Amino acid sequence: HHREVSYRPKEQLPTSPRPPGQRWVWFSMESPSHCAQLKALDGYFNLTMSYRRDSDIFTPYGWLEPWPGQPAAPPVNVSAKTELVAWVVSNWREDSVRVRYYHRLQAHVPVDVYGQRHKPLPQRDMMQTLSRYKFYLAFENSLHRDYITEKLWRNALDAWAVPVVLGPSRKSYEQFLPADAFIHVDDFQSPKDLAQYLLSLDKDDARYLAYFRWRETLRPRTFSWSLMFCKACWRLQQDSAYQTVPSIASWFT
Repeated sequence: HHREVSYRPKEQLPTSPRPPGQRWVWFSMESPSHCAQLKALDGYFNLTMSYRRDSDIFTPYGWLEPWPGQPAAPPVNVSAKTELVAWVVSNWREDSVRVRYYHRLQAHVPVDVYGQRHKPLPQRDMMQTLSRYKFYLAFENSLHRDYITEKLWRNALDAWAVPVVLGPSRKSYEQFLPADAFIHVDDFQSPKDLAQYLLSLDKDDARYLAYFRWRETLRPRTFSWSLMFCKACWRLQQDSAYQTVPSIASWFT
């Protein structure tokens, strides 16, 4: 796991000779912006494992799968959604893309912000609280290819809030979700235009509910450590070929 060796990679990695045929897997769920010392890992690893779709072992934060048997998704109770827009943020940086966008957006539409610097929200109350909102700002902390995290999969979709996303391109999101399952900030010329769109959906239940049609046939599933390591074991059993990743840094950044 990259986070465990990122401080002093060559000192923290095993130094004894590697047994013949043993393969090392580089694993990270963080974006390149939060993966230090990547160049120090050149030539060490045999496989990559991450949220990137081109990883040797693909471990996304979430995915969609068909309902087994008859769809079991209940209809959205719009009347229970008494609030408009929510955002939960722990790492607040005024100079970040997402915070700058938020400031411009909240000038035109009210946004309830939860986190260390804002309204308190205990973990046990999180889903119940967010489920009262029609929209959730799934704003990533950095913008990188395929970096679509629990901000969308858990905070928005598990709460049955329509995700308003800021992250990689719309095309990248559409590799994971139907085009009508989310709202992308890039679809609007300005935060003001986005705010006006959200306010218009708030007044039109039919248009708002259209963002949930995909749930009639699909359901979201989310990352679990046990499943990810099962995927790694499966890959190692299926493919015994030995390879070396020349440069994690060149591939990942």
